[in-house]
Amino acid sequence: MSTLPTKQEILDWISGNPTLTAKRDIAKAFGIKGAARIDLKRILRELEDEGHLEKRKKTYRDPDRLPPVSVLQVKAPDENGDLFAVPLEWHGEGVEPTVLIVTKPSDPALGEGDRILARLQVVHEADHNYEARLIRKIGTSPQRVVGIFRKGAEGGRILPIDKGSDREWMVGPDATGGAKDGELVEAEQAGPKGRMGLPKARIVLRLGDPTEPRAVSLIAIHQHGIPDDFPADVLAEADAVKPAGLNGREDLRDLPLITIDPADARDRDDAVHAHADDDPKNPGGYVIWVAIADVAHYVTPGSALDHEARKRGNSSYFPDRVVPMLPDRLSGDLCSLHEDVPRACIAVRMVIDAQGEKLGQRFVRGLMRSQASLPYRDVQAAVDGAPNDKTAPLVEDVLKPLYAAYELLKGASARRQPLDLDLPERKIVLSDEGKVLSVDFAERMDAHRLIEEFMVLANVAAAETLIAKKTPLLFRVHEEPPPDKLESLRETAGAAGLTLAKGQVLQTRHLNALLRQAEGTPEDELINMATLRSMTQAYYSPKNFGHFGLALRNYAHFTSPIRRYSDLIVHRALISAHGWGPDRGKDGLSAEDIDRLELTGQQISDTERRSMMAERDTTDRYLAAFLSDRIGAEFPGRVSGIAKFGLFVKLDETGADGLVPISTLGNEYFNFDRDNGTLVGSESGRVIALGMKAKVKLKEAAPVTGGIAFELLELEGEPYESSGGGRGRGGYRRGGKRGPSPQRKAAKARAKDAKVKRKVSRQRRQKT
Repeated sequence: MSTLPTKQEILDWISGNPTLTAKRDIAKAFGIKGAARIDLKRILRELEDEGHLEKRKKTYRDPDRLPPVSVLQVKAPDENGDLFAVPLEWHGEGVEPTVLIVTKPSDPALGEGDRILARLQVVHEADHNYEARLIRKIGTSPQRVVGIFRKGAEGGRILPIDKGSDREWMVGPDATGGAKDGELVEAEQAGPKGRMGLPKARIVLRLGDPTEPRAVSLIAIHQHGIPDDFPADVLAEADAVKPAGLNGREDLRDLPLITIDPADARDRDDAVHAHADDDPKNPGGYVIWVAIADVAHYVTPGSALDHEARKRGNSSYFPDRVVPMLPDRLSGDLCSLHEDVPRACIAVRMVIDAQGEKLGQRFVRGLMRSQASLPYRDVQAAVDGAPNDKTAPLVEDVLKPLYAAYELLKGASARRQPLDLDLPERKIVLSDEGKVLSVDFAERMDAHRLIEEFMVLANVAAAETLIAKKTPLLFRVHEEPPPDKLESLRETAGAAGLTLAKGQVLQTRHLNALLRQAEGTPEDELINMATLRSMTQAYYSPKNFGHFGLALRNYAHFTSPIRRYSDLIVHRALISAHGWGPDRGKDGLSAEDIDRLELTGQQISDTERRSMMAERDTTDRYLAAFLSDRIGAEFPGRVSGIAKFGLFVKLDETGADGLVPISTLGNEYFNFDRDNGTLVGSESGRVIALGMKAKVKLKEAAPVTGGIAFELLELEGEPYESSGGGRGRGGYRRGGKRGPSPQRKAAKARAKDAKVKRKVSRQRRQKT
């Protein structure tokens, strides 16, 4: 283009291309090169001074226009049946724009009052300014129930599977959704509850046979008593919440914060940024920002939302669903740091030196705007030299400084030596119908580790700040292994020809030295598993006993208040400690919060374990369902557990655990040695121990219970001969009478002698 564009042409370009608004994008669009860029910069500055544009770092945006992704509330259909929506994030001074929702046949039904996250496109029509295409529904929902449908002459009834509920729900003939008798269904309340009679429900989802994989997580949710629907007053309170503004907050909207999450993340509660420190006193150092959603602004002490969040304690995550701690109006909307949308936050600015050591921190209560929502894989690919259209503009100024700061933190972590267990995480991939497509081990990239290191640093900063300000809080506590478990680990290591340092205060570096000895050897998995079993369970407490696993003296959870109540308490403590805002008496730490910190710590530690058990049971059931059509197949694995009733084998392929019953091991008696974690054959002297390589045949897989049973074929590469019989613990027969054989007597004597020696050895060490 030979001439400069007019101001109106520039405004039209920015309006039609909301993701290409950097100065270089505008210059490229109009063919502006060389010295003409100076004139373009002048025009943009004039548009900014005139109020037509606002500058955000290196991009421009019309302040009276909606972001390309926005939250909308659906209005009632007009006389033509068209759906329009109200933009909930409108901050302009002009007339509120009109948004038409353009739906696809595959979109869910939308009704008046529904909230949606939508992608917007500017149009110039007579009756609307934007067209919206649905990304997903968010917001409130009526009470739901999961149960077995029993068909009747006039519709039917639902028998809830929740053990705590014996009240049935009535389903009208026009509300069955085609459900068959005996099916597991999900239904929602239909109409207001009456004072008399059964409540009415409308079936919204047929889950089919209760034994099918899709029902697995729902069964676990109800079995473990995890609340999966919100009371009406909680939903009403969430529905009434309005977005927080800039009043009393530091404006961080020009800070190029980004969120990095899994590709399927539903909520985004943390954003990060880093840049080289320009302080000449800190050469090679970096400034790191971590911004967290300001949940405390919306969930205040004593409110209905607060009571429900404390009761739940945390969100629970399953392969096919999330049971959130907060209603979706908050967790998926106002407290989720969506791209290009203003969001209230509590942020911490941390300075690290060239060795990755934290020099100081400053907390602020702010208003931020995420510049990009990125998946882990895309971030890693961009830094590795394969950026896509979205990450390419961010590589130099945003992503590379993040990784440079991470490298410094990684060096500091290596010197601190947190416990370095090699325990890959399983990832279950489901089809739309809920069938298990694959079971893989989740990929671990530097992008994951970067976020982990940033979050750990922010958690330490929160704990140190509150300690310095003498403000009560909940610490994340992980105590060192108890002496008996540590001694068991030491004996396991010794049996494998490895050593664990003793005679000194145990530190994580001692355990890491043991893990490094085992790395690459046949005992690698055995030592990792034994080390994990020696650990205590982490918990929440107002008393600070440190975090052994992370090798940190002061640690608190600050970074996930959307899904953990502990973090909400820490946020309130920071608000009170800093005296932030006119509402600090309302949304800070209340007197009741302080009085019951101990009880709250116990409560949320229990709910955390409840979720872990439900998630583990769900995983077990999905794995059983995945293997159920492979009965008779053979698999390699490792002995992962020893019990008096048999041994457990973990499959290499899927990580599924199954039982080899002791009754299938042969007709000799097996002695269970709890201290050493072994089974010892009374006649053969055969020892079955943790970590041994095994080959098994799948005999049974029950999706309803999650139970898996194996037959042992090989042990340590040698065929396993069961000696027939299959009596397991039946002992030795002679002349029709059952009695101990000489070999069994000898084996028992050896076991007793070894046990006595271990006891004497322990007593000597205790005396010294």
